[in-house]
Order: sequence, then C-alpha cells, then structure tokens
Amino acid sequence: MDIVLVTTVIASLFVVIAAADPIAAWLRVPFSVILAVLGVMLGAGALFFLRTDLTDALNPVAEAILGLPIRSNVFLYVFLPTLLFQATLGMNLRRMMDDWMPILVLAVVAVVVATLSVGYALALTSALPLAACLLVGAIVSTTDPSAVVSIFRSISAPRRLARIIEGESLLNDAAAIALFGLFMGFVMLGMPDPSLQDALARFPLLIAGGAALGWLAARLAVWIMALLPRHEMAQISVSVALPYLAFIGAEQSIGASGVIAVVAAGLTLNLTGPGRLPPQAWANLRYLWGVLAHWSGALIFILAALLIPRLLAEVRPSDFALIGVVILAALAARVVILFGLLPLLTALRASPPVERPYRVAILWGGLRGAVTLALALAVTESLRVPIEVKRVVGILATGFTLFTLIVQGTTLRWVIGRLGLDRLSAIDEALSRQVVAVALQTVREDVARTTENYDLTHDIVRSEAKRFAERLDRAVTAAEDSADILDRDRITLGLIALAGHERDTILARVRERTISARMADPVLTAADRLIEGARTGGRSGYQKSARQSVAYGRTFRVAVALNNRLRLSRPLARLTADRFELLLSQRLILRDLGAFIDGRIRRIHGRRVADLLHELLARRVEALETALDGLRLQYPGYAEELERRFIRRTALRLEEREYTAMREDGLIGAEVHAALMQDIAQRRAAAEERPRLDLALQRVELVRQLALFKGLDDADLQRLARALRTRYVAAGDVVMRKNSPARSVFFIASGAVELERAGQTWRLGRGEMFGQLAILMKRARRAEVRAIAPSMLLELDEARFRRLLKGSPELQAAVRESALDRGGIEPGAVLPDGAGAA
Repeated sequence: MDIVLVTTVIASLFVVIAAADPIAAWLRVPFSVILAVLGVMLGAGALFFLRTDLTDALNPVAEAILGLPIRSNVFLYVFLPTLLFQATLGMNLRRMMDDWMPILVLAVVAVVVATLSVGYALALTSALPLAACLLVGAIVSTTDPSAVVSIFRSISAPRRLARIIEGESLLNDAAAIALFGLFMGFVMLGMPDPSLQDALARFPLLIAGGAALGWLAARLAVWIMALLPRHEMAQISVSVALPYLAFIGAEQSIGASGVIAVVAAGLTLNLTGPGRLPPQAWANLRYLWGVLAHWSGALIFILAALLIPRLLAEVRPSDFALIGVVILAALAARVVILFGLLPLLTALRASPPVERPYRVAILWGGLRGAVTLALALAVTESLRVPIEVKRVVGILATGFTLFTLIVQGTTLRWVIGRLGLDRLSAIDEALSRQVVAVALQTVREDVARTTENYDLTHDIVRSEAKRFAERLDRAVTAAEDSADILDRDRITLGLIALAGHERDTILARVRERTISARMADPVLTAADRLIEGARTGGRSGYQKSARQSVAYGRTFRVAVALNNRLRLSRPLARLTADRFELLLSQRLILRDLGAFIDGRIRRIHGRRVADLLHELLARRVEALETALDGLRLQYPGYAEELERRFIRRTALRLEEREYTAMREDGLIGAEVHAALMQDIAQRRAAAEERPRLDLALQRVELVRQLALFKGLDDADLQRLARALRTRYVAAGDVVMRKNSPARSVFFIASGAVELERAGQTWRLGRGEMFGQLAILMKRARRAEVRAIAPSMLLELDEARFRRLLKGSPELQAAVRESALDRGGIEPGAVLPDGAGAA
C-alpha cells in the first residue's frame, strides 16, 4: 500500500480524535462512545463506497481505510501496554493502599464471577464448547471506568469511591487478560472442556512470573534513569522503553502474563520514580505518558470500530439471542458484586460504605471498549481457532461492546440524573458559597490595588466598587447566614478549606524545591487524607487523619521486624530517614496555616470556628513536635543535618530566583544566565543528597544517653546495643498484657507509656523501664502497659537482662526504686539476683 496514502489516513484519524472531544462535550456523552460511533461510520462508509456502483473516485481512500495494517498484535503489543502503564502512573498508590482489600477482592472476584457467569450461560444456550464460552466470558469481563469516573468527579462523588473503581478496573483488566490467555490456549490446543485443575496449574505462573519480571525491569529502569540526572530526555526515553520490554520479555521469555508485567512495572516506577528523578522530569514524564495514552486509547477505539462492520457481516438471527444472553449474564455478575459482595465488605469494615444510587450508577456505567475489541480481534485472526468459534466470539464480543457503548453510554448521564446524583448536597452547596465569598474578597482587594496603580477615573472606580461591594455582601451573607447549615457543618467546611489550603501550600513548596521530590508524594497523600477525613467524618475524621500522619505505619513495623529478627537494617534506616524528613516537611507547612485561618476562614465562618481550627492546628503541631523530639532523642544530630540541608536548598532557590530576575531585567545575558543555572544545578544535586542514617552507630549513642547504662564502658555499650531489639508503638497500642509470661524487659528510648496495676496507674517516660519485676519474681505479669504517645522501646531478653543486672549498680538501684515506687515490694525487702543490694 502507498505509504503516502496510509500516512494521510492515519493523520486524518488524529483529526477525527480532535473533533470527537468537543462533540462528546456538546452531546454530553462519553468520549469513547463518540469515537466508536465515528469509527463504525468510517468503516461502514468505506465498505459502501468500495462496493457501490455510484462512483469509483473514492475507492483508493476506501481501500486505504479498510487495508490499514490493523492486526491484533498491534493492539496487544503497541496500544495495550501504553494504556495500562499510564493508568498505573496516574494513580495515587499510597491512597489506594488504604483500600487495597476492596480493590483486590472486587477486581479478582469480579473477573472470575463474570467469566463463569457468561461462560456457563453460553454453554447452556449455545453449541460452543465450554472453553470457547469461558473465553467469551474473559473477553467481556474487562471494563472501562473512564466514563463513570469522569462523571463521578464532575458531581463531587466521594474521592475514595472513584479511587476504588479505578484501581479495581486496572487489576480487573490485568486479571481478565491473563484469563483470556489461559482459555485461548485451551481453545487452540483443542481442549473443549478444560478442568479447573488445568486452569489453576497455569494461573500462578502467569501472575507471579509477570509480576516478578515487571518489578525487576522497573528497578533496572529506575537505576538507569538515576544515573542520568541532567538528561531529562534520556530518562523519559527509558520510561518509554520500559512497558514494551517488560511485556515482550514476560510473554516471549518465561511464558508469563505481559499485562501483569506492565502493571507491576508501572506500579514500581510510580512508587520509586518520584524519589529518584528531578521533580520537573517526573512531571514531564507523566505528562508525556498522558498524551500517549490519550492517543492510544482513541486510536484503539477508532481502529477497532473500523472493523466492526466486517465482524458483524456474517451475523445470523440466532446470534442476537446469544448477545442477549451475554448482556444478561454480565449484568447479573455485576449485580452480585455490587449488591452482594460490596455490602459484605462494608459490613466487615474492609470497604467504605457505597450508597445504593452510586452502586446503580457503577452497574450501568460498566462500559466495554478498546480492550474487549482488541481481544476479540485476536481470536478472529488466530489460525488455530475453529472458524465457527472465531465467528461467534467476534460477533458476541462486538455486539456486547456496542450495547454498552450505544445503550448504556448514551443513557448514563440520564440515569445519574434520575438517581439524583447530579445535585449538590447541602454541605457542598455551602462549600460553593464559601468559595464564592472568599474569592470575591480577594478579587476586591486585587482590583483596588489595580485601580490605584493605573490612576483610573475616580467616579468610575467608585461606581464599580459600589456594585462589586453589593455582590460581595450578598455572597458573604449567603455564606454566613445559611439557615440549613448546622454549626457542625460549618466546622467541617472550615476544615475542608484548611486542608485544601494545606495541599496548595505543599504544591507551592514542592515547586520551589523547599520540600524534596522524595517527600512530595507522602506529604500530599497526608493532605489528601485530611481533606477526605474532613469530608466524610467532619472534625473527628480530620483528627483521625492527622493522627495517622504521624503514626507508625505497617511498612515501618515490617522494617522493624526485619531489623530485629534478620538484622536487615537498610529498610528501617531508609524509612526512619523518610519519617524524619516527612515530619520536618509537615512542620514547615503547619507554620503557614495560622495566617490562612485568620485571613480567610475567620472572615467567612466567624471567630468561633476560627478559634476551634486554631486549637486543632495547635494539637497537630504538638503531636508533630512530640514525634520529632522522639526522633531527635533516638538519633541525635540527624535532624540537624536535615535542617542544614533544608537551609541549603532554600538558599539555592533564592539564588536561582535572583539570577532569573536579573536575566529578565536585562542585567545579564543568556550565556551568563545559562552558566549560572548550570552551576546551581550541580550544587542542587549535591544538596538533594540526603545524609545517611547509620542505625548501629545511632543506637550506641542512644543507649549511651540513658542514665541506666552510665556505668558501662564502650565495649559493653556496643554489645548491649546489638542485643537490644527496637520496638515502635503508636499511641493506644498495648505493649504488655496482664497475666502474660515474662520474657523481656523494656526501656523507653522516647515517648511515654501508662502502666496499670491493681487499679492504680503510673506514667513512665524516657529513660524508665518496665517488665523487670515479673522476671525477677519469676511470675506472670501483673500489670498492663499501653503507649500514650508514639514511642520507641528497647527490648532486652531475660537472660541478657539478668547478666546486665549483676554487673550494673545503677541498674540495680533503678530496679529497686521502680519496685518501691509501684508497690512491687515492701521497703527493706531484698530483690532476687542481687537487685536489692544497691
């Protein structure tokens, strides 16, 4: 085929893509629906002009359209990795990890239920073998959430709900394509009725092999990109190669799932990339992938839709009945998930509650599209699949896709309107009034400054100012005197605004590079939790999210376990350094929020709400300072190194701003400015390097600071530091339970605990110990100990404690004093093992 003609046709398809976006917005239907309709029209039109006797002038164009090299391999090896890889890069993985249970369960179970439901329904109503029926089920179980997610975002649906749908759809596609490959293999091998054992035997290799290869490929890619810090184009080029090499490597080298490999590679790059690449390079990388995914998704829709007229050319009346069976079975499977499994997960507190109208919208918004058509095309092109199976699979998949796009897609917004989801709630209406009032006040101040600077006519200025003031008064009155908003809701609105401003401040600091690229994502995730917590739980939800931002997470506890049991200190050192930097970054942001409360929120919600927000902010600052003080005590000197690094980065930012201002004022030329910027880039790369945290050295210094161990020499201190196990506990965690066996003693390195014994309570702080009396008395513990602040404890086993006690008079005195204090012994009594000798 003439390359000029092919290039012209492909370029014309980009014009169609450009036209589809405004048409979809004008008609208020999903973008994918317009693309599919336009693709079908192009394909049907090409067939018509090629076969009609009216004219032969358009035959070359029609032949070029129908003769495009559209094969299933193009979809699977070119477009599909792009779509999946970009989807993983666009996700907020740290927020999705909060909902990993519902995402994983819904994704895996939904695919299995849909595959089995459609497969067995077809097996009962058609002459197809079971393997072919299950193949159809796997093909139609993929979903396209873009339409329903975009609508949910436009109607201010809960963000958590949209995240769950996006995460479920990504894993849904990966699992469905893996099942497709499994059943496609059975069909091509001529196994009409595969057993469940056959399927389960191959499925783990598909998943585990793909995940492992994708992870390794991404780690290698990140390592290569980190070696090229000043070559942004090279870094982006490596990212472009990553998904394709991962897909091909998994499929061709180890026989694993290429889709799973791409998803694993994207997730790994999303987690590790922001901390290893410069902020601007990471932003540009994600932008490029967004453009590539947009083009890939649009092209796959149009090119697949071009084939629909040919796929439906051999349709028979009986096929329509089978299409109806597929539709009913797929909807029934989705009903089971949304109205059976999802409420069960909510009852088990593994998933957020999803109101019935939202579940109905998700049910009707489960459109199928590009992936379904690509998989169907792969079946129709296979030479090893029986002809009748190819025909029926192509027709059923295409017919079902057209139904979801044309029937469900065009009526989705109407269904959402009938469900009442397009109307703002009372609190959202109040929020909109608040936004208008705050915005107009800012506009008035800016306009006043502008009129003064330009010396405009006094009468005109006064007339416009009066008109604007009337509008502002109405907006402020509407925000303050709304009769249907309770005080509790006003507090919620203030917290939402405060958390939103906190997020904006973080973004500004990241752009200024005051906050490092490594910390940008964790700090933004904490701010997102605050916004969502305030929206869903009001004051208590905000406070819960604030406590979570300074608490020790599951990953941190795993790292502690690895350090204590396997002596693998590197993960704990990295996470501890991350925690240091995270807390310092949050402290930097919290210092700026007080002015926002006084300048904006007080003017809208009044003094009472503003004072309450100040109180909540003060509590956050106190909790943050407590956590930081604990880390400073545990790792003396490291916080100071990070603060020095912050000062250096700030100085570089201000220096860069001055050079840029001089360049804009014409004081220096482009060549001088470029040389200065290159020098700053070199110094910034050095300043971005985070100081190394040596846990072993820091633990020796920590033990040396405790008064209990002052009598030990350096050799004994080092041996003791190696013997001590570190344990991190959050506020509220039970450290020691009553009547539990006594096997170890705890020393408080930082934080505080509360000890309860015989109805009395004692509060213990840094440098104190507990658990020693039960060991010395050789009895079960009679006290319960609970942390009242994030704390670091040093745990020593019984045998080492007894040896240490014999050789340390200071420790003997402390044991005796604590026993007398807490009523463990009578005055004058002697403790076992010589502890009473002191």
